[in-house]
Amino acid sequence: MILNRTPPPQRGQLTPDEPKGAAGRMSRVNRQRELASYVLDHGTVTVIELVERFDVSQMTVHRHLTELERQGVVRRFRGGASAQPSGVFESNVLYRMSAMQKEKAAIARHARGLIEPGMSLLLDEGTTTLALAQLLAAYAPLTVITNYLETIKVVSEMSEIRLISLGGEYLKTHDSFIGVQCIENARSLRPDLAILSTSAIGDGQAFHQEQEIVLVKRAMMDSASRRVLLVDHSKLSTVALNRFASLDEFDLVITDDAASSEQIEDLANHSVAYQLAPLNGEEGDE
Repeated sequence: MILNRTPPPQRGQLTPDEPKGAAGRMSRVNRQRELASYVLDHGTVTVIELVERFDVSQMTVHRHLTELERQGVVRRFRGGASAQPSGVFESNVLYRMSAMQKEKAAIARHARGLIEPGMSLLLDEGTTTLALAQLLAAYAPLTVITNYLETIKVVSEMSEIRLISLGGEYLKTHDSFIGVQCIENARSLRPDLAILSTSAIGDGQAFHQEQEIVLVKRAMMDSASRRVLLVDHSKLSTVALNRFASLDEFDLVITDDAASSEQIEDLANHSVAYQLAPLNGEEGDE
């Protein structure tokens, strides 16, 4: 008796769930985008979950996750992948843009009370400082200095705002500029106010996963007359690999009022000057 069997794919061949040719390439690109969106939306997923969701083989899922990890979109772990940050991994900017949006908006509304026309502001690559940048048109004329490409795009559309880009090496995962040139440019300026963000706060310290980002933030801090840190409550009472700064180096820390009593107590115990931004209402609106 002769059995009809489909031989296993050889190295370099497509798996059965991926067609050949241009259509196959487009299918892979589209599926990878859909898979990336799914991980970003859900934060953490398993390989089995992705197999069932997209009706593809485990081999295909692993291949897409490998490429997305190379791009810095996700980090892989045994049996799955995550877009959420860890102590050594900062989330891709696409995930950070979608996370804690209500909290970031509240913090931005609160922080704009620090801004007066004629000031020079330095904003880092944080998505919370981006939320503040989106409110700046009402406070022109201003000078805005930043290394974050999205903030550059937003502010460049505003009239009566002088925009200074710090330049440097472009970092895709953060959509921002880093490196020696960026650091030197930051140090050469003296803004009135540096408004910064970070990915973790604990034991009176601010932390970040990536030392390249820390070096840029330190240069920004050193250049400014006043320093303010914006951080939503999900980052309180946590740590990451690299210490960024002591909280007492900031004139003010602003978080949202969804912070727990334990998180607030931790700030108070370290004599941190802090304010809580209300999540409800449009504080400061005229």
